[in-house]
Amino acid sequence: MTTPETTTTYQIGELAARSGLTPDALRYYERIGLLPPPRRTPGGFRVYTAAALDRVQFIKQAQTLGLSLQEIRDLTTYTGRGGLKRCQQVHDLLHRKIADLDVRLAELREFRRTLQSYFEECERTLAERNRTECPVIEHLEVKS
Repeated sequence: MTTPETTTTYQIGELAARSGLTPDALRYYERIGLLPPPRRTPGGFRVYTAAALDRVQFIKQAQTLGLSLQEIRDLTTYTGRGGLKRCQQVHDLLHRKIADLDVRLAELREFRRTLQSYFEECERTLAERNRTECPVIEHLEVKS
C-alpha cells in the first residue's frame, strides 16, 4: 500500500519553493552529502521524494539551533548506524557543541563588560561636557 508521503515527488524548483531554499542550495546540499542523490528522469531532471523535503526541513531547523552544515552532515550520516553507537556519536557531537558554546558565551560576556565600560565612559563624558573628543575613540586609537 502506498501513502501520499511515499508517492509525492518534487522537481528541484518545487522542492526549492516548498523548502524556502534555492535550487542552487539544494544542489549544494546534494554535493556535500546532506541530501542523498535524487532519482533522475530520462531527461536528467532531479526528482525528489517527500523524504527529501523532510530532510531539508531538519537541516534548516538544525541550522536555526546553531549547528553548522558539517555538524548536520555528521548527524545525518549516522542514520545508517543503529543503537548505542549512533547515540554515542550524537552525544559526542553535542558535547563538543556545548563546549564550543561555553567558550563563545565567555567571550561574549567579556565583550559585554568591555562595551559596558565604554558606554559608561561616554555617559560620564556627555554628562560632564568637558571634553572635545570621545574617550572611547581615543582609547581605541591608542590600541591600534
